[in-house]
Amino acid sequence: MNGSATNEGVPPDSGDGTRAVRAGLPEPVKYEPTLPGPVFAAHFHLPGEPTGPYTYGRDENPTWTHLEHAIGELEAPGRDGVETLVFASGMAAISSVLFSQLRAGDAVVLPGDGYQALPLARAQLEAYGIEVRTAPTGADAQIEVLDGAKLLLIETPSNPGLDVCDIRRLAEAAHAQGALVAVDNTLATPLGQRPLELGADFSVASGTKQLTGHGDILLGYVCGRAGEPMTAVRRWRKIIGAIPGPMEAWLAHRSISTLQMRVDRQDTTALALAEALRARPEVSGLRYPGLPDDPSHKVASQQMRRYGCVVSFTLATRARAERFLDALRLVDEATSFGGVRSTAERRGRWGGDAVPEGFIRLSVGAEDPEDLVADVLRALEESGR
Repeated sequence: MNGSATNEGVPPDSGDGTRAVRAGLPEPVKYEPTLPGPVFAAHFHLPGEPTGPYTYGRDENPTWTHLEHAIGELEAPGRDGVETLVFASGMAAISSVLFSQLRAGDAVVLPGDGYQALPLARAQLEAYGIEVRTAPTGADAQIEVLDGAKLLLIETPSNPGLDVCDIRRLAEAAHAQGALVAVDNTLATPLGQRPLELGADFSVASGTKQLTGHGDILLGYVCGRAGEPMTAVRRWRKIIGAIPGPMEAWLAHRSISTLQMRVDRQDTTALALAEALRARPEVSGLRYPGLPDDPSHKVASQQMRRYGCVVSFTLATRARAERFLDALRLVDEATSFGGVRSTAERRGRWGGDAVPEGFIRLSVGAEDPEDLVADVLRALEESGR
């Protein structure tokens, strides 16, 4: 299949930076660019029987193929038989797994503390006669409601609470009951954890976030073992047409080349910021899986190679949180996360997340660590006056 990871050209023992820079590149052709430009085509020349890989723009596109190979090489390096499909957004990717695998009468287990759009998916699933069960991410609580389920969706670390669950344990429990397992890998990225290696059937993610990292692309993907489940996901993508544009796909592939540099800078700074916030008396509920005393650190350290760029914490009141956000100079008040420019928001302004009014989700960018930490601490001081 065109979206299958070929793993050609990148040695299996390559480091993350080498892999990110070279992932998904075609074989070199004299006088051709190393990364071909986007292919803008609704249809392709198609004489005779349609036996080639590219027939119609809703089904396949050469630009998607390069990107799908690249993501597959990051999610499952050195593994054959892994297929990747790109989508127009992260929710398109997650929805494709849910609605392609489930039928009326099935049961699905979702995280009760996951991304705020999941309740919308839940309502639609229930409208189709699918039983939806939820449980928190922390303490592997989803295990308790697995009985008879067809599919388990895990989000670890969870967004925005940053709880972590044991993917291996949950996958083994789900498979023992005949359930498929999908892991939302958005916050970790493939450089942080590889769900397929931990037993998941699908790794799904929003490529809008740290994977592409510039806040200018909406993208999603599903990566999984080739077979009927992934065939069903491909069929669902064809039916609903939730496909990325070729320009978005090309920009995403280009952006992945700097993934390791961005992730290492952002995640290292996130830990430094979390350590600085830990000493602040006005901060409560601080969460970052990379902190040794974080409730999720033990499990996270067993399955994650990097801990992400998001730090969450709570200030005493909504007003204090809003003053803090107003006082920031190097951090934009915006939703989403993972970009090279730091962002933060009072998450409760959206509704849908079970968080205090003063809860802050802060996404660490690529600014100089000393500058960013100083700006956050200064804003905390100003917000208390």
